[in-house]
Amino acid sequence: MTDAEGGTTVSVTSKGQATIPKEFRDKLHIDTPGRVRFVENEKGEVVIRSVKRPSELRGALASKEAEREKSATELLCEERERDKKKTDEKYGLSEQEE
Repeated sequence: MTDAEGGTTVSVTSKGQATIPKEFRDKLHIDTPGRVRFVENEKGEVVIRSVKRPSELRGALASKEAEREKSATELLCEERERDKKKTDEKYGLSEQEE
């Protein structure tokens, strides 16, 4: 690697592989091992973007309100507790009488 014209020059292997310098990996949040996407912009410049793993994207579209929602299991337990209380009230049962 050498610095030339205000940039960093890296070697490309016979297989077309190049090492992304650590300073750029850190700046672009590129994990190793990881994946990147090369995108050509309107000016014809090639831009490198990190590609997130599906596990990292899980829940990314969820709203803050959705994050506060309870799981299906929690909702089911609450519903069962309400049903139990209704049944106990209907038949005059309480936990103390058991």
